Amino acid sequence: MSHSRCQLSYEPSQQSNRHWLLLALLSLLLSACATTSQPRNIDNICSIFEQRPQWYKAASRSSERWQAPLEVPMAIMYQESSFKRKARPPMQYFLGFIPTGRASDAYGYSQALKGTWAEYKKEVGSAFSSRDNFGNAYDFIQWYMHKTTLRNGVSKLDGYAQYLNYHEGQGGFSRGTHLTKPWLINTAKRVAQRAKRYRKQLNGCEQSLQKSRGWF
Repeated sequence: MSHSRCQLSYEPSQQSNRHWLLLALLSLLLSACATTSQPRNIDNICSIFEQRPQWYKAASRSSERWQAPLEVPMAIMYQESSFKRKARPPMQYFLGFIPTGRASDAYGYSQALKGTWAEYKKEVGSAFSSRDNFGNAYDFIQWYMHKTTLRNGVSKLDGYAQYLNYHEGQGGFSRGTHLTKPWLINTAKRVAQRAKRYRKQLNGCEQSLQKSRGWF
């Protein structure tokens, strides 16, 4: 009888443990989905960082590291991937239905190419960086902007020229390859406008974002 009573008290405990384990796994799954999905309002940088406080933390650290504005890389990332973690160039088709591959191997938040990403990892000593990790991708853009400043003398506040360098490469920009691409000029202007808009938004919310991190 005593053995039977022990068994009765043990089984509900097992069920309870399984119940809490399932809840924990579900919570982790939902958290992962929330982190990897596109932010709800990508037109407002305050909304982005309020929804993704870990993004603000990563972006702030990178901006401090490279001594650069926080908003310009965010505007570039908006243009490149719309903050979609696994973004890729669209598939190209022959005769409208035969897939022939993508225009490049660009991938992730920053749409970095494999070769340029490998160069970044080597220079900054970050062997395990991933193109679909926001913090890594953001730091990659800051790194590339820093190289643009060193090579072509472009201010890190100049979202227009920084984007042209980002798109064409520093060599392409110095050769003026962008000058024959009116569509790219217009895109770079939009990036610059978005950077200014993001900065204006940040001016109204950055203090609260810093406090949420424990900064005073």
